[in-house]
Amino acid sequence: MEPKELDARLKQYNDIMKENDELYREAAKRSGFSECEFWILYYLRTEYGEPMQSGICNSFYLPKQSIHSALKKLEADGYIMQGAGENKRSKRIALTEQGKMLCGRTVDQVIEAEQRALGSLSEEEQEAFMNIFDKYTEQLKKNMRVIPGKGGSIR
Repeated sequence: MEPKELDARLKQYNDIMKENDELYREAAKRSGFSECEFWILYYLRTEYGEPMQSGICNSFYLPKQSIHSALKKLEADGYIMQGAGENKRSKRIALTEQGKMLCGRTVDQVIEAEQRALGSLSEEEQEAFMNIFDKYTEQLKKNMRVIPGKGGSIR
């Protein structure tokens, strides 16, 4: 494919991704949350097992300080509880009853919309979508790793 055609495809891809991101930003805003608060609640509704603060950082690639601040606010508002984890640096996080009710009116609605959207694709389309997007992401990671840092070194 010619570079010009690749540029057009990348623009199309980036436009789609930005629109997708905006859907989540708007959902968070309509729910009265910061994006970080929204993603924490989303994580707590979709993570199986005992959710940990470190898991949120690893899952959403958000700055630790942003997550810490959002957790403090959610706890102060009565939506989550934090407890001791395996070590001092990682805390267990759980929704309170008030938090569960809030998620039922907000985050759960987003998850259901995602499920309906994905469910509108055939199984073959779902599989192809996941495989292609995963392959693209892996190739992008590989190619991004060789970009030199500010000082010229490759990280």
